[in-house]
Amino acid sequence: MSKTCQYFMALQSPWTYLGHARLVALARQYGVQVEPKPFDLGKVFSVSGGLPLAKRAPQRQAYRLAELARWSAFLQIPMNVQPKFFPVSPDAAAKLVLATRLALGGDVALELAQAVMRGLWAEEKNIGDDETLVQIANSCELDGRMLIKSANTASVQAEYDRNTDDASAASVFGSPWYIVDGEGFWGQDRLDFVERAFTRV
Repeated sequence: MSKTCQYFMALQSPWTYLGHARLVALARQYGVQVEPKPFDLGKVFSVSGGLPLAKRAPQRQAYRLAELARWSAFLQIPMNVQPKFFPVSPDAAAKLVLATRLALGGDVALELAQAVMRGLWAEEKNIGDDETLVQIANSCELDGRMLIKSANTASVQAEYDRNTDDASAASVFGSPWYIVDGEGFWGQDRLDFVERAFTRV
């Protein structure tokens, strides 16, 4: 039986974007099934002591920008550390990825999530806009119009809420967050440890 990795992801998070392709590649390398779980990071922040970016001290905000630039250069992943459409409401994008997972499976949802995050962090796209999301989904050879309609249903909203509840129950307090064999790992800079967890028998 292959391992699974629960992947709690906030699509507006630059750190999730920086780690996404590496997680997918590692999972493919080790035969691990990734379960993408988009969740409401703002709600998790409110119960775990986290602060939205705008409320953080100036020195923390400045260091975040420096770190993003370092990681972008180190990983050779294109990134505008201060994109035009940020901060942005993540709900529409999260529910689009959820609708895709429910209809087409986790692998397709992961591919779409990559395109959505690249849109925000490298292509100056507004991922809070339904029409933009339709175009991104279409670029992945999906039926964006159908998926955005599905994303706006009560069943997808319920799944989004469930993921957020699951995140709180699992003591998640940031994104990305990976859970392998019941062990949690916070941040794309923990992927070396995630890889070790993938190799455990």
